[in-house]
Amino acid sequence: MQIRFDGKTVVVSGAGHGVGRCIAETFAGHGARVFGCDLVVSELAETAKAGVSTEFLDLTDRAAAAAWIDRVEQATDGAVDVLVNNAGGVAGQEMRPIEEVPDSDWDRIFAVNIGATFTLSRAAAAGMKRARAGRIVNISSGAGLAASLTGIQAYCSAKHAVVGLTRQLAHELGPFGITVNSVAPGFMRSNPASEKQWEGYGEDGQKALIERIAMRRLGTAQDIANAVVFFASDLAGFVNGQVLAVDGGK
Repeated sequence: MQIRFDGKTVVVSGAGHGVGRCIAETFAGHGARVFGCDLVVSELAETAKAGVSTEFLDLTDRAAAAAWIDRVEQATDGAVDVLVNNAGGVAGQEMRPIEEVPDSDWDRIFAVNIGATFTLSRAAAAGMKRARAGRIVNISSGAGLAASLTGIQAYCSAKHAVVGLTRQLAHELGPFGITVNSVAPGFMRSNPASEKQWEGYGEDGQKALIERIAMRRLGTAQDIANAVVFFASDLAGFVNGQVLAVDGGK
């Protein structure tokens, strides 16, 4: 079965490395015109090699995030067809007892996870409504469905919020032909933060983690990109408000 996105505009946040880069590259390989943003210019340069139009952007600046969507719409003379809200993560933080967590750390994780998802979805929604079509795919996490392996309270809470926003927007935007779904990855070694987490488990902890996965392996960025492509495709035209755990089976 051949899935193509020729003539479609796809926007991917957090496209500089790991899962985000793989999603952007995969859509580009399926014929889409892809726009990606991230905070690290050097990483975006690698993503751009796949034909992705990249831009440095701090998504915690909501005005700048909205302006980016506006520029994409102007460049393509139309609405965004697929918005992939991938930007997020633990923002360089590690687990600390809740009484030691400062407001700034809590706020930063919410800003880069649920705040960015809200801002880009809000910016793209008007054009999608006018087009009476669109796909929004939010990257949540296993931490949006249960306690987080990271132990970081804000990360777990923010990813639960991404799931909640997904379900709410599915009901709000569905009447306009727009679907909103979420992919919830299990643990994978896809970025510096997850590599540090993996190393912290030690050999015994790593073995135990893999043995808790039915498939007996860690997931890859391509596993996540494949799920995103499904939600964005015509195959998922009547799939809305769903959270797909891509974790190998728990």
